[in-house]
Amino acid sequence: MIEDDVRTRLQQAALDLFEADGFDGTTAAAIAAQAGVTERTFFRHFADKREVLFDGEAVLRAALAAAIAAVPADVGPLDVLFRAVRSVVPAIEANRQFAKPRYAVIAATPALHERELAKIAALTATLAAILRARGVAALRAELAAQAGMAAFSQATMAWLDDPTGGLGQRLDQAFAALKELLTTG
Repeated sequence: MIEDDVRTRLQQAALDLFEADGFDGTTAAAIAAQAGVTERTFFRHFADKREVLFDGEAVLRAALAAAIAAVPADVGPLDVLFRAVRSVVPAIEANRQFAKPRYAVIAATPALHERELAKIAALTATLAAILRARGVAALRAELAAQAGMAAFSQATMAWLDDPTGGLGQRLDQAFAALKELLTTG
């Protein structure tokens, strides 16, 4: 529990410093000092200052994989993804105080765009692989994963801009619009 507290303090210190001094103007040593720990402690928790912003990627991937595994086999690929994404809404909403400034730092720092795109690509590839393992044909699995991630990203960004109605409502709207687009062209 104490380690979680240190990790959270490091993340908050990093966001505060990124906001005040910019990503490039902030060092791991400064983050550690702001959090009241040593630089060595920082590096026990994060490989570098970028990873403060991308922490939780493996947890999200595992949660989505577990949620997909729980969906009955006869459910179509987009509905599988929708249910999986819907299952992580409480965790994402609980983390809004970190997510909103995180996206602001990434948006303001071109060097972080590549890492964000790589994260999305890795998650999309994982979702496609899980769908293939469920028996979905490769092309359909890839397209469903890409479309599902696009809807998830759009809903998340809309919710970060305006939390009214919650992330779940934004996901409902995004997936409904995606399905309508696919059926009506």
